[in-house]
Amino acid sequence: MTVTAYVKGNQMKNKVADILRRKEGEGFVDTALKILISVVVGALLLAGLYTLFKDNILPTLTQRITNLFNYRG
Repeated sequence: MTVTAYVKGNQMKNKVADILRRKEGEGFVDTALKILISVVVGALLLAGLYTLFKDNILPTLTQRITNLFNYRG
């Protein structure tokens, strides 16, 4: 049992060391840039749909949001 634990621990140590030694990878800036680009593209698509139909696409949603902010309690 102790030999198995030693072997597993050694394998885990080698795996962590290998991960830390790697030079490639995806950084935080790359991920943030991808998220920002996807949000901007989504907003442009939504604006294009609103322009294309020249009307409110989700009228019930607009009414619900208006009611939410006009809440009188």
